[in-house]
Amino acid sequence: MSAQPLKVQLAKRWGNRSDPFTDIALTIPIVTVYHLGVVFLPVRNAADLVTDNLRSLASYSILAYTALALGISAVLVLVCIALAKSHPFRRDRFVRVILEGALYAVLMRLVASAVVGHLALARGESYGPFGAVIMSFGAGFYEEVAFRVGLYGLGAKLLLRVWPKRTFAVPIAWAVVSSALFSAWHYLGPESFQLETFVFRLTCGLVLTVIYAYRGFATAVFTHALYDVWVLV
Repeated sequence: MSAQPLKVQLAKRWGNRSDPFTDIALTIPIVTVYHLGVVFLPVRNAADLVTDNLRSLASYSILAYTALALGISAVLVLVCIALAKSHPFRRDRFVRVILEGALYAVLMRLVASAVVGHLALARGESYGPFGAVIMSFGAGFYEEVAFRVGLYGLGAKLLLRVWPKRTFAVPIAWAVVSSALFSAWHYLGPESFQLETFVFRLTCGLVLTVIYAYRGFATAVFTHALYDVWVLV
């Protein structure tokens, strides 16, 4: 076993952790497809605070809403193009992130199942394959923004300001806490609490946190989205 840090080993084999610019560029398709599709569904991802505000801004016109959603995506694309001069973007990175996400989705299922056994998680009301894919994309993007970038990422930075010498213990402890909150969040709806499903989701949250910390936001988004597509479809 090599004594090199895990980040160094992964960087040699898979490339460096994606930077914020690359993360934005790679996740534009996910968030665009979600926003264009979710307007035709009677549900939203609970972490999605954008869609209803866009619909209200568009006076609940589907045509105007679509124009706004596409306009936001177009602005993001233009920003990425403008920044590409100083942040070169490799197109093969997109394919690599999808493949990584698919691989990690399978591994996440295996790890979580090894912890608590095989579970049939509540799927909620079915809206067919189209609805399942759209909601999976929404969960992949918005839940990763909320729980990995916001709760874990920013939370760990704040805690390290309080305990600057605990650079090893703080991220690990906060990963467990934020993953537990991620798991508990799923029970705010109609699903009743069960210890097995709570631990299963907590384990998935830990896996996604590790992916976010070592491989970047985009890889965590694709892992989450592809895993949900696998489970729901």
